[in-house]
Amino acid sequence: MKPLLELSGVSKGFGRAHERTTVLKDVNLRVNEGDFVSIIGYSGTGKSTLINLIAGLLKPDAGDATMDGSRIMGPGPERGIVFQNYSLLPWLTVTENVRLAVDQLFPEMSPKERGEYTARYVDMVKLTPASNKYPKELSGGMRQRVSVARTLAANPRILLLDEPLSALDALTRATLQDEIVDIWQKNRTTVIWITNDPDEAILVADRVVPLLPTREGATLGQDIDVALARPRDRRELIQTPEFKNLKIHLVNTLLGAKKDSAATVTKKLATPDILPEDLNRKREFSLFDRPAPRRRSQLAREELQIEAS
Repeated sequence: MKPLLELSGVSKGFGRAHERTTVLKDVNLRVNEGDFVSIIGYSGTGKSTLINLIAGLLKPDAGDATMDGSRIMGPGPERGIVFQNYSLLPWLTVTENVRLAVDQLFPEMSPKERGEYTARYVDMVKLTPASNKYPKELSGGMRQRVSVARTLAANPRILLLDEPLSALDALTRATLQDEIVDIWQKNRTTVIWITNDPDEAILVADRVVPLLPTREGATLGQDIDVALARPRDRRELIQTPEFKNLKIHLVNTLLGAKKDSAATVTKKLATPDILPEDLNRKREFSLFDRPAPRRRSQLAREELQIEAS
Protein backbone atom coordinates (compact mmCIF):
# COMPACT_ATOMS: atom_id res chain seq x y z
CA MET A 1 0.00 0.00 0.00
CA LYS A 2 1.42 3.36 -1.03
CA PRO A 3 1.67 5.73 1.97
CA LEU A 4 -0.04 9.10 1.96
CA LEU A 5 2.97 10.68 3.70
CA GLU A 6 6.54 9.42 3.85
CA LEU A 7 9.74 10.73 5.42
CA SER A 8 12.91 8.96 4.27
CA GLY A 9 16.26 9.62 5.95
CA VAL A 10 15.24 13.16 6.91
CA SER A 11 17.74 15.26 8.88
CA LYS A 12 17.49 18.89 9.99
CA GLY A 13 19.80 21.23 11.85
CA PHE A 14 20.09 24.91 12.71
CA GLY A 15 22.96 27.37 12.93
CA ARG A 16 25.96 28.29 10.83
CA ALA A 17 28.01 25.62 9.10
CA HIS A 18 30.89 25.56 11.60
CA GLU A 19 28.59 25.50 14.65
CA ARG A 20 25.47 23.82 13.27
CA THR A 21 23.33 21.82 15.73
CA THR A 22 21.59 18.73 14.35
CA VAL A 23 18.06 18.49 15.73
CA LEU A 24 16.68 15.56 13.72
CA LYS A 25 18.80 12.74 12.31
CA ASP A 26 17.75 10.00 9.86
CA VAL A 27 14.00 10.24 10.52
CA ASN A 28 11.82 7.66 8.74
CA LEU A 29 8.01 7.67 8.88
CA ARG A 30 5.16 6.21 6.82
CA VAL A 31 1.56 7.36 7.33
CA ASN A 32 -1.37 5.86 5.42
CA GLU A 33 -4.68 7.48 4.51
CA GLY A 34 -6.98 7.58 7.56
CA ASP A 35 -4.24 6.83 10.13
CA PHE A 36 -4.26 8.41 13.57
CA VAL A 37 -0.62 8.67 14.67
CA SER A 38 0.82 10.18 17.85
CA ILE A 39 4.45 11.28 17.95
CA ILE A 40 5.69 11.67 21.51
CA GLY A 41 8.96 13.02 22.85
CA TYR A 42 10.63 15.18 25.46
CA SER A 43 10.40 18.95 25.27
CA GLY A 44 13.21 20.30 23.12
CA THR A 45 13.68 17.01 21.25
CA GLY A 46 12.54 18.41 17.90
CA LYS A 47 8.82 17.58 17.74
CA SER A 48 7.82 21.01 16.40
CA THR A 49 10.68 20.88 13.90
CA LEU A 50 9.32 17.55 12.68
CA ILE A 51 5.74 18.83 12.30
CA ASN A 52 7.01 21.93 10.48
CA LEU A 53 8.90 19.72 8.02
CA ILE A 54 5.70 17.78 7.32
CA ALA A 55 3.73 21.02 6.99
CA GLY A 56 6.27 22.37 4.51
CA LEU A 57 7.27 25.29 6.74
CA LEU A 58 10.84 23.94 6.86
CA LYS A 59 12.92 22.04 4.33
CA PRO A 60 15.11 19.07 5.33
CA ASP A 61 18.88 19.28 5.09
CA ALA A 62 18.98 15.69 3.93
CA GLY A 63 16.45 13.04 2.93
CA ASP A 64 12.99 13.42 1.42
CA ALA A 65 9.56 14.38 2.72
CA THR A 66 6.85 13.33 0.26
CA MET A 67 3.06 13.31 0.03
CA ASP A 68 1.38 11.09 -2.53
CA GLY A 69 4.86 10.38 -3.87
CA SER A 70 5.62 14.06 -4.61
CA ARG A 71 8.23 16.00 -2.66
CA ILE A 72 6.81 18.53 -0.19
CA MET A 73 8.05 21.90 -1.43
CA GLY A 74 6.11 24.22 0.89
CA PRO A 75 2.86 24.72 2.84
CA GLY A 76 -0.42 23.64 1.27
CA PRO A 77 -4.11 23.37 2.23
CA GLU A 78 -3.91 19.58 2.01
CA ARG A 79 -1.87 19.73 5.25
CA GLY A 80 -3.70 21.74 7.92
CA ILE A 81 -1.88 22.56 11.14
CA VAL A 82 -3.20 23.49 14.59
CA PHE A 83 -0.60 25.26 16.75
CA GLN A 84 -0.34 25.55 20.53
CA ASN A 85 -1.12 29.28 20.63
CA TYR A 86 -4.49 29.29 18.75
CA SER A 87 -3.35 31.93 16.16
CA LEU A 88 -6.74 33.64 15.97
CA LEU A 89 -7.35 37.17 14.67
CA PRO A 90 -8.60 39.11 17.72
CA TRP A 91 -10.77 41.55 15.70
CA LEU A 92 -12.81 38.73 14.13
CA THR A 93 -15.58 36.68 15.73
CA VAL A 94 -15.61 32.89 15.97
CA THR A 95 -17.55 32.61 12.72
CA GLU A 96 -15.39 35.21 10.96
CA ASN A 97 -12.15 33.47 11.96
CA VAL A 98 -13.40 30.22 10.44
CA ARG A 99 -15.02 31.96 7.46
CA LEU A 100 -11.72 33.64 6.58
CA ALA A 101 -10.19 30.28 5.62
CA VAL A 102 -13.35 29.20 3.80
CA ASP A 103 -13.43 32.38 1.68
CA GLN A 104 -9.81 31.91 0.66
CA LEU A 105 -10.04 28.23 -0.24
CA PHE A 106 -13.52 27.96 -1.75
CA PRO A 107 -14.12 31.07 -3.89
CA GLU A 108 -16.31 29.06 -6.25
CA MET A 109 -18.99 28.77 -3.54
CA SER A 110 -21.71 31.38 -3.27
CA PRO A 111 -21.71 33.59 -0.13
CA LYS A 112 -24.68 31.62 1.19
CA GLU A 113 -22.92 28.29 0.65
CA ARG A 114 -19.77 29.54 2.36
CA GLY A 115 -21.86 30.75 5.29
CA GLU A 116 -23.58 27.38 5.67
CA TYR A 117 -20.27 25.55 5.25
CA THR A 118 -18.68 27.71 7.98
CA ALA A 119 -21.61 27.22 10.34
CA ARG A 120 -21.30 23.43 9.96
CA TYR A 121 -17.73 23.44 11.21
CA VAL A 122 -18.45 25.88 14.03
CA ASP A 123 -21.22 23.53 15.12
CA MET A 124 -18.89 20.54 14.76
CA VAL A 125 -16.73 21.91 17.58
CA LYS A 126 -19.81 22.86 19.63
CA LEU A 127 -19.36 26.64 19.40
CA THR A 128 -22.62 27.68 17.74
CA PRO A 129 -23.83 29.54 20.88
CA ALA A 130 -20.54 31.51 20.89
CA SER A 131 -20.34 32.06 17.13
CA ASN A 132 -20.54 35.88 17.42
CA LYS A 133 -18.03 36.22 20.25
CA TYR A 134 -14.48 37.54 19.89
CA PRO A 135 -11.39 35.56 21.02
CA LYS A 136 -10.97 37.74 24.13
CA GLU A 137 -14.41 36.59 25.26
CA LEU A 138 -13.54 32.90 24.98
CA SER A 139 -11.76 30.50 27.30
CA GLY A 140 -8.55 28.79 26.22
CA GLY A 141 -10.40 25.61 25.35
CA MET A 142 -12.95 27.50 23.25
CA ARG A 143 -10.19 29.33 21.37
CA GLN A 144 -8.54 26.04 20.53
CA ARG A 145 -11.88 24.73 19.28
CA VAL A 146 -12.02 27.70 16.88
CA SER A 147 -8.51 26.87 15.67
CA VAL A 148 -9.50 23.24 15.08
CA ALA A 149 -12.70 24.28 13.26
CA ARG A 150 -10.79 26.70 11.02
CA THR A 151 -8.25 24.01 10.10
CA LEU A 152 -10.91 21.36 9.47
CA ALA A 153 -12.94 23.77 7.35
CA ALA A 154 -10.01 23.86 4.92
CA ASN A 155 -10.75 20.16 4.33
CA PRO A 156 -7.12 19.00 4.67
CA ARG A 157 -6.11 15.44 3.91
CA ILE A 158 -3.73 15.49 6.87
CA LEU A 159 -4.52 17.25 10.16
CA LEU A 160 -1.31 18.21 12.00
CA LEU A 161 -1.69 18.92 15.73
CA ASP A 162 1.37 20.46 17.40
CA GLU A 163 0.73 19.90 21.13
CA PRO A 164 -2.63 21.65 20.69
CA LEU A 165 -3.84 21.10 24.26
CA SER A 166 -0.64 21.66 26.26
CA ALA A 167 -1.73 25.08 27.59
CA LEU A 168 -5.11 23.86 28.89
CA ASP A 169 -6.14 22.57 32.29
CA ALA A 170 -6.53 18.82 32.75
CA LEU A 171 -10.33 18.71 32.56
CA THR A 172 -10.57 20.89 29.44
CA ARG A 173 -7.74 18.93 27.88
CA ALA A 174 -9.52 15.61 28.41
CA THR A 175 -12.76 16.98 26.95
CA LEU A 176 -11.05 18.29 23.82
CA GLN A 177 -9.11 15.06 23.35
CA ASP A 178 -12.41 13.18 23.20
CA GLU A 179 -14.01 15.74 20.89
CA ILE A 180 -11.12 15.73 18.40
CA VAL A 181 -11.12 11.92 18.34
CA ASP A 182 -14.90 11.98 17.77
CA ILE A 183 -14.44 14.37 14.83
CA TRP A 184 -11.74 12.09 13.40
CA GLN A 185 -14.01 9.05 13.65
CA LYS A 186 -16.74 10.90 11.72
CA ASN A 187 -14.46 12.36 9.03
CA ARG A 188 -11.52 9.90 8.94
CA THR A 189 -9.08 12.71 8.17
CA THR A 190 -5.50 11.48 8.59
CA VAL A 191 -4.14 12.83 11.89
CA ILE A 192 -0.59 13.32 13.18
CA TRP A 193 -0.72 14.47 16.80
CA ILE A 194 2.44 15.76 18.50
CA THR A 195 2.46 15.41 22.29
CA ASN A 196 4.67 14.95 25.34
CA ASP A 197 1.96 13.18 27.38
CA PRO A 198 2.05 9.32 27.33
CA ASP A 199 -1.58 9.04 28.45
CA GLU A 200 -2.74 11.38 25.69
CA ALA A 201 -0.69 9.57 23.05
CA ILE A 202 -2.22 6.18 23.90
CA LEU A 203 -5.78 7.42 24.43
CA VAL A 204 -6.17 9.19 21.08
CA ALA A 205 -4.05 7.25 18.58
CA ASP A 206 -3.91 3.89 16.86
CA ARG A 207 -0.13 4.08 16.59
CA VAL A 208 2.41 5.83 18.81
CA VAL A 209 5.87 6.69 17.49
CA PRO A 210 8.45 7.84 20.07
CA LEU A 211 10.88 10.60 19.07
CA LEU A 212 14.06 9.51 20.81
CA PRO A 213 17.03 11.74 21.64
CA THR A 214 20.51 10.60 20.61
CA ARG A 215 23.89 12.28 20.77
CA GLU A 216 23.72 12.97 17.02
CA GLY A 217 20.12 14.32 17.00
CA ALA A 218 16.65 12.91 17.65
CA THR A 219 15.20 10.11 15.55
CA LEU A 220 11.97 8.13 15.47
CA GLY A 221 11.91 4.81 17.31
CA GLN A 222 9.91 1.64 16.77
CA ASP A 223 6.15 2.05 16.29
CA ILE A 224 3.94 1.02 19.21
CA ASP A 225 0.56 -0.23 18.02
CA VAL A 226 -2.43 0.70 20.20
CA ALA A 227 -4.87 -2.16 19.66
CA LEU A 228 -7.57 -0.76 21.95
CA ALA A 229 -11.19 -0.83 20.83
CA ARG A 230 -13.00 2.40 19.96
CA PRO A 231 -14.82 4.34 21.23
CA ARG A 232 -12.54 4.59 24.26
CA ASP A 233 -13.83 5.45 27.71
CA ARG A 234 -10.82 6.94 29.48
CA ARG A 235 -12.22 6.25 32.97
CA GLU A 236 -12.42 2.53 32.26
CA LEU A 237 -9.47 2.27 29.89
CA ILE A 238 -6.77 3.62 32.22
CA GLN A 239 -7.59 0.84 34.70
CA THR A 240 -7.05 -1.99 32.22
CA PRO A 241 -3.85 -4.09 32.08
CA GLU A 242 -3.60 -3.40 28.32
CA PHE A 243 -3.40 0.36 28.84
CA LYS A 244 -0.99 0.06 31.75
CA ASN A 245 1.34 -2.25 29.81
CA LEU A 246 1.37 0.09 26.81
CA LYS A 247 2.17 3.06 29.05
CA ILE A 248 4.97 1.21 30.86
CA HIS A 249 6.49 0.15 27.53
CA LEU A 250 6.27 3.69 26.14
CA VAL A 251 7.70 5.36 29.24
CA ASN A 252 10.55 2.85 29.51
CA THR A 253 11.39 3.44 25.84
CA LEU A 254 11.60 7.20 26.40
CA LEU A 255 13.57 6.90 29.65
CA GLY A 256 16.00 4.43 28.12
CA ALA A 257 16.72 6.72 25.18
CA LYS A 258 17.19 9.70 27.49
CA LYS A 259 19.71 7.77 29.56
CA ASP A 260 21.64 6.52 26.53
CA SER A 261 21.82 10.01 25.00
CA ALA A 262 23.26 11.67 28.09
CA ALA A 263 26.76 12.97 27.42
CA THR A 264 29.52 11.63 29.66
CA VAL A 265 32.37 13.91 30.71
CA THR A 266 35.53 12.73 32.49
CA LYS A 267 37.24 15.26 34.72
CA LYS A 268 40.32 14.99 36.91
CA LEU A 269 39.64 16.70 40.22
CA ALA A 270 42.45 18.03 42.40
CA THR A 271 42.13 18.35 46.15
CA PRO A 272 42.24 21.92 47.51
CA ASP A 273 45.74 23.20 48.28
CA ILE A 274 44.53 25.01 51.41
CA LEU A 275 44.89 23.33 54.79
CA PRO A 276 42.12 23.66 57.38
CA GLU A 277 42.77 26.10 60.18
CA ASP A 278 43.72 24.66 63.58
CA LEU A 279 40.97 26.01 65.82
CA ASN A 280 42.73 24.83 68.98
CA ARG A 281 45.77 26.98 68.26
CA LYS A 282 45.95 30.20 70.25
CA ARG A 283 45.50 33.22 68.02
CA GLU A 284 48.19 35.90 68.41
CA PHE A 285 47.06 38.32 65.74
CA SER A 286 44.39 40.93 65.31
CA LEU A 287 41.54 40.84 62.83
CA PHE A 288 43.43 43.17 60.48
CA ASP A 289 46.76 41.32 60.31
CA ARG A 290 45.35 37.81 60.00
CA PRO A 291 47.84 35.59 58.13
CA ALA A 292 47.04 34.05 54.79
CA PRO A 293 45.73 30.46 54.73
CA ARG A 294 48.35 27.74 54.95
CA ARG A 295 48.92 25.69 51.81
CA ARG A 296 50.10 22.11 51.51
CA SER A 297 52.71 23.10 48.96
CA GLN A 298 54.23 25.58 51.45
CA LEU A 299 54.72 23.11 54.28
CA ALA A 300 58.39 22.77 55.28
CA ARG A 301 59.79 19.28 55.31
CA GLU A 302 61.93 18.15 58.23
CA GLU A 303 64.19 15.14 58.50
CA LEU A 304 64.44 13.61 61.94
CA GLN A 305 67.07 11.17 63.08
CA ILE A 306 65.84 8.72 65.67
CA GLU A 307 68.42 6.79 67.62
CA ALA A 308 67.43 3.39 68.80
CA SER A 309 67.86 2.98 72.53
